[in-house]
Amino acid sequence: MKKDEVSLKAKFIRKMISIATSDHIIGPALKKGTIRKKLVEPHWHCPEGYKVTPIKMNKFDMEMLTPPKVKSKYIVLQLHGGGYIGRIRNIYRSFAKEYSDMCGGMKVLSIDYRVAPKNPYPAAMQDAVSAYNWLLSLGYKGEDIIVAGDSAGGGLSLALSLYLRDHSIEMPAGLVLMSPWTDLTASGASYDFNYENDPMFGNTRDSMIYNGEYPGKYDPSIPYISPLFGEFNKLPPMLFQVGSLEMLLSDSTDAAKKAEEAGCKVKLSVYEGMFHVFQMGLGMFQESIDAWKEVKDFVEGICI
Repeated sequence: MKKDEVSLKAKFIRKMISIATSDHIIGPALKKGTIRKKLVEPHWHCPEGYKVTPIKMNKFDMEMLTPPKVKSKYIVLQLHGGGYIGRIRNIYRSFAKEYSDMCGGMKVLSIDYRVAPKNPYPAAMQDAVSAYNWLLSLGYKGEDIIVAGDSAGGGLSLALSLYLRDHSIEMPAGLVLMSPWTDLTASGASYDFNYENDPMFGNTRDSMIYNGEYPGKYDPSIPYISPLFGEFNKLPPMLFQVGSLEMLLSDSTDAAKKAEEAGCKVKLSVYEGMFHVFQMGLGMFQESIDAWKEVKDFVEGICI
C-alpha cells in the first residue's frame, strides 16, 4: 500500500524538520543524536483514568500503563526508538496511550532499556529479553504479547523475535514495526537514493545512522544487532510502516520482502512523502492519523 497524496500539515512539518536539521548549530546535534542524550523533559501528564506503574528491574526500569478499563487479555511490550542512545521520552508514553486504547483496553509495558555508549550491545537486547520473560512469569503467554517499536526500537523488536525463536521461547502474537532500523551497516539502496531526500538524516555521512554507537566492539551485521541479516522463518505476523523519503526505507522494504519469502504474514505500508517515524505526529496530520488507524486494525486483528 502506498499513499499518493501528502497533506499540507505533513508538508509543513517536513519542511520544519529540514530547516532544523540543516541549521549549523542544531542540525548536527539532531543528526548525531547528541540532543537525544541530553534532552530533559517535563513530567508526562498521565490522562485521567489511566495509571502508570513504575517497575524497577535489576539493570533497567519499566513502566506499565493501565487504561481505565482493561477488556483484553493481550498486552503490548513497547521498545522505544532513539538510535540506541536515547532513553524513553514522553512521546513514547503518548504512544503507549494509543496502544492502550486498542482492543477495548489493554495494558502496555514500556521499557527504558540501557543505551550506548555506556551500555552498547548486547545491553538493549538483554533488557528486552528480560522484560519479555518478566511478562511470561506473570502468566502471559507469548501469544498474548504484541511487541511494538519504532526506529531502533523497531529493529530491537525484530531482533528480539529472532532471539526468542533461536532460544525456543514462546513467540509473540505480532510485531508493530514503525520505520525499524534493521540494518546498522547502512548498506540498503535507500541510503543512496534517499540521501538528498531524507529531511532527518540526509545530506551528511556524519549522523547516527552511519556512526551508531550501539554495536560497540561487535560486527554490526550480527542479526541480533541488524535483524535484516537474520533468518526470518517462523516469525510472527508483522506490520511495517515507513516513509518514502527515509534513508531507512530499505530497512523496511528489504526486511518485509525477506519475511514474505520466509513464509511470514507481512503487511508493508509505504507512506508517500513521509519522514522518519512520522507517527509521532499522532493526531496532528492525516498521514499519522491513518498510520495509527492501520496499527489499530492490525492489533485488533490479532486480538480477535
